[in-house]
Amino acid sequence: MRKLTVVLTSMLIVFSLVIVASAEDKMPEANAQALWNYITKVSPYKTWSFWPDHKGMQKGRAPHGPWHKVYVNDKALNSSKAPVHYGAIEVKENYDNSKKLKVITVMYKVKGYNPAAGDWFWVKYRLNGKADKFGKPKGCIRCHGVRADNDYISVHEFK
Repeated sequence: MRKLTVVLTSMLIVFSLVIVASAEDKMPEANAQALWNYITKVSPYKTWSFWPDHKGMQKGRAPHGPWHKVYVNDKALNSSKAPVHYGAIEVKENYDNSKKLKVITVMYKVKGYNPAAGDWFWVKYRLNGKADKFGKPKGCIRCHGVRADNDYISVHEFK
């Protein structure tokens, strides 16, 4: 009986891991609410890594604020050159001078979403998850567009 319990428990653990892994692989659509749910519940961005050349709290500039942290998911991190893999997400926490978190901005690479601007979906979130700007904001595209050769990514340099 004990062996059967161990086998069943092991199978349950493996099954649970498969379900979690498949949930994390299912990427959200280009939708601000779905993306917020993904980065805060399905695959919490705080568990992600930083770009290797842009770790932790860094000095920032307008419009993002004087300080920031940039988290990237594995699809972004495992992209060795521009353009990054579809499904890549970059989450920027934007801080004020006292290093208090003010807003969260996100870039999400969605195949076919906006080919003219690298297929990026942009969102500016309040801390409660409400999206102020999202989709194809001209300001985001204009500013990041100067780095189109680096797939619109400003804080990491592909070699």
